[in-house]
Amino acid sequence: MEGPTDDPEINKLRERQRRNFLATLFLSQGVPMLCGGDEWGRTQNGNNNAYCQDNEISWFNWERDEKQNQLLGFTRQLIQLRKDHPVFRRPKFFQGRRIRGSEIRDVMWFNPGGNEMSEEEWAHPFVRCLGMLLTGDTMDVFNFEGEPIRDDTFLLLINAHYEPIPFVLPGREHIEWQLILDTTGAAGFLTEPRKFASGDDVDLGGRCACLLQLVTGAHAQAREESWKKRQVEFPALSAEEERARGK
Repeated sequence: MEGPTDDPEINKLRERQRRNFLATLFLSQGVPMLCGGDEWGRTQNGNNNAYCQDNEISWFNWERDEKQNQLLGFTRQLIQLRKDHPVFRRPKFFQGRRIRGSEIRDVMWFNPGGNEMSEEEWAHPFVRCLGMLLTGDTMDVFNFEGEPIRDDTFLLLINAHYEPIPFVLPGREHIEWQLILDTTGAAGFLTEPRKFASGDDVDLGGRCACLLQLVTGAHAQAREESWKKRQVEFPALSAEEERARGK
């Protein structure tokens, strides 16, 4: 349905879709681009080229209601999440690189059964639900000191179906995740993250997005051990070398 409506279910779905679009924007690679007012739901009544509309269509109404303020808060949280985690803003393309000693790659795609997406599934026109695993240890990016940048690992689940779908969290071993974002809720971000283990079902609501963050597990420990092995230990400078360095 298009146009104004008083139907609470339609308005509720529209609000959820706004959160979905903002979430997929800020959790995608590349430069996120917003039109002014998108952060609080300014639609211009569907007019995306209102340069000649000197009226309510193009004007900004700075008096926001409660729902608009809530969407603005959600947008701010997404921006902060993106700023805090470089895995969402990689400067390099994905390569499908594996972590040393592991089957995990820099990006992996899963179906609702918790298995990797097959070529056939990518070609199915009815597939509307998938998961994207972003691994923070395979970015191959360095800071100004020459140290590799590491980040947390995230699993983004997206359900574009109008019906709920249970999604099996991938992993053959015990892995602990925490659910930090669920667009079915009006706030989007959870005040208290919910804990899940690999093999658990996450109930994805119709037309929603969920974000889970890796907490603990054998994969996390293996990555930590692998990381320690990659560290280069330089011998301590002698007293003579220290004096020369001070000069």
